[in-house]
Amino acid sequence: MLKVVSNTTPIISLLKLNKLDLLKKLYSQIYVPKAVFKELEAGGSKEYYKNLSQVNWIRIVDIRNKQALKYFLDLDSGEAESIVLATELKADLIIIDEKLGRIHAKHAELKITGTLGILLKAKSIGLIDALKPLLDDLTAKDVWISEKLKYEILGKAGEH
Repeated sequence: MLKVVSNTTPIISLLKLNKLDLLKKLYSQIYVPKAVFKELEAGGSKEYYKNLSQVNWIRIVDIRNKQALKYFLDLDSGEAESIVLATELKADLIIIDEKLGRIHAKHAELKITGTLGILLKAKSIGLIDALKPLLDDLTAKDVWISEKLKYEILGKAGEH
């Protein structure tokens, strides 16, 4: 089984789309560090909120090397702990959207995808029928996606 770690934003985006189950269908199990869990809990009043501790295929894990966080002072705690956890687990994949977090993850030699990569993969194997309505829904729910990136992703999905 692949070891996959997720940061906060991709989980929130999938919750907003009511598509969190795509992670289970694609990867069976997901690891999230405690900081990501705490960030999600802080949004407990949001309409899309879901208590991840109640989701049996999501493992909430403490990072072992707290000292490693000092190398990521320019990241929020969820991003930093996601990268540290992915490194500690020798993860096959980290799901992270933020540009700076992705740069750090690349430097840590981690394989990276993000929310759009998850949706594209789900479409390619038939878990979802169309990407465009989901991208439009994300945009309507305050998830910023550049027009250039939308065009590029829709092209990869064969939806031009």
